[in-house]
Amino acid sequence: MRLPDRHRSRVVLIGASQYADPKLPDLPAVHRTITDLAELFTDQYYGLVPEEHCTVLLDEGDLRTVGQRLRGAVDEAEDLLLVYYAGHGLVSGRRHDLYLALPDSEWTGPEFNSLEYDKLRNAVLDSPADNKLVILDCCFSGRAVTDSLAADEAVQLGQLDVSGTYVLTSAQRDQVALALPGEDHTAFSGRFMRLLREGVVGGPELLTVEDLYKRLRTLMEAEGLPVPLNRGAGTASQIALGVNRAFAATVGPELRKRHIAAVQQGEGGDWMGASDALRKILDEQTRVLGPADPDTLRTRQSYAHSLGGAGDPMEAARLLRQLLADQLGRLGPDHEDTLRTRQFLAVNLGEAGYREEAIGMLRVLVADRGRVLGAEDPHTLRTRHMLARNLMLSGAKDEAVALLRQLVADRERVLGAEHPHAERARADLADVEGEEGG
Repeated sequence: MRLPDRHRSRVVLIGASQYADPKLPDLPAVHRTITDLAELFTDQYYGLVPEEHCTVLLDEGDLRTVGQRLRGAVDEAEDLLLVYYAGHGLVSGRRHDLYLALPDSEWTGPEFNSLEYDKLRNAVLDSPADNKLVILDCCFSGRAVTDSLAADEAVQLGQLDVSGTYVLTSAQRDQVALALPGEDHTAFSGRFMRLLREGVVGGPELLTVEDLYKRLRTLMEAEGLPVPLNRGAGTASQIALGVNRAFAATVGPELRKRHIAAVQQGEGGDWMGASDALRKILDEQTRVLGPADPDTLRTRQSYAHSLGGAGDPMEAARLLRQLLADQLGRLGPDHEDTLRTRQFLAVNLGEAGYREEAIGMLRVLVADRGRVLGAEDPHTLRTRHMLARNLMLSGAKDEAVALLRQLVADRERVLGAEHPHAERARADLADVEGEEGG
């Protein structure tokens, strides 16, 4: 089970929401369905492909254009080829062949102005893609009625077979695929997208097309809606169409515990081990929770800082600058995590030899933390300590001594004389005063 390679995969979305033939009612829900599917499948993080690898043929009436663009995507796909159709399903001929309606299709003669499924099937068969998936949101039986994607008589699912691929349909032999009043999408596609956006509680980390089919079948049966049907061959059923976003509800707390343990490992002196552990946690959080999740951002912060502790402050500073830019946009300048990143960045810049830049950042940070948290908050006191240490290391010993003396007094009053932070401030003060005496 795996996600497809974004750059070696292609998605083709075909939909018809408006029809010239009065016997084929317009389907406004199809327009919203196709546009929202395109957004979902090209999402920067959760999507299947980049935007340029998603071909959208919405209300395209020219059969030749549809064929050319479909063939282009089919030929380019190497890992996953996904073809998704939403609209009226039409049948014609003695064998009740299936045709996928386009805006200029005719109820009584679809074979001359519609996309014949057999041609679509053959095109998919010819693709070099390792995994091929066809999803049809249309009816195969009944007559077209208002709010229905139906057309004429039954079509056996066997006609839809594509060797080595997976075919998922929105309805079974004698059912219609509905576009329910008041819903933005067709019944099948709306629930399909909801599963990808919200996930399946208690489900696996990755959602395969088979997982989605089983869940869709349960949901639609429970609601009294047309029941989906599937047909798979080979291992195509195990291709994942997305991360299970509900999986984060169970894995998130466990990753948070591991994060805390890794930070404690670093503070205990094993910065190298901590950085390795945090890198693995970060990879999992990015995949499961997403890059913008607060837990993911926090682990980026801890991981970067651990690299500095392990002896690479320049790389730590580089990562922290990137993180700070993201936090300023997502969390704001006064958020606790943003302020902490500024301190970590200053500390690592100082360790990398950029003392003056670090001192300038810490002076501003002392004022900002004092404004946001209060002058005697432990975090503000910590920033004052970092400023004093960098001043001491840069040779500005007089200012460092003045800051440390005030810091010792404030920490003893706020935290107590026996607190480790108070002891650390006294030790640093003794060191710099000893150097002055020497």
